[in-house]
Amino acid sequence: MSKRSMTDRLAECVVTFGGLGALPVAGGTWGTLGAAAVHGVFAAWIGTANNPYFLPALALIFSLGCIAYGPWAERRYGKKDPGECVIDEVAGYFLAVSFFPFANQWRIGIVAFIFFRIFDIIKPCPGRRSQKLRAGWGIVADDLIAGLYAALFTRLFWRVF
Repeated sequence: MSKRSMTDRLAECVVTFGGLGALPVAGGTWGTLGAAAVHGVFAAWIGTANNPYFLPALALIFSLGCIAYGPWAERRYGKKDPGECVIDEVAGYFLAVSFFPFANQWRIGIVAFIFFRIFDIIKPCPGRRSQKLRAGWGIVADDLIAGLYAALFTRLFWRVF
C-alpha cells in the first residue's frame, strides 16, 4: 500500500465525516446519523434557540466543504458522487433542521432525519437532475434539495401531530 499524504488523509477524513462514509453499508445513513448526533449534542449543551444561526452555518460550511473536496473525492473513489463522500448528507441534514431553532430538537431531529433519508434516496425533482452539475456542486445539490423537502415535510408533520 502506498503512503498517503497528510493532505489526502485530511481530505478523506472530511469527505467521509470522520470515517462514517467508509463504513461498508449505508454510508449516507451513517453520515446523516453522525450529523444528527452533532445536532443532538449541540442542542442539549448549547441550545439552538440561543444560537439560531449555528445550524444554517454548519449547512453552509459542509456545503462549501463538499464543493471544495468533491473533485478530490471523485478522483479518489473513481466515480461521480461516491458513496463514501457523506458531507453532502451532513450539509443536507443541517439544512433540514435549520428551520426549527425553537422547537424540541430531539423530536425535530428524529423526524427530519427520517424525511431527509427518504428524500435523499428518492431524489424528487429537481434533485436527480441537479446531480448532473459538475463535481462538488453535483454531489451536494441533491442533498440540499432533499434537506428543503425534509424541512417542509417535517413542518407539515409537526403541525398535524
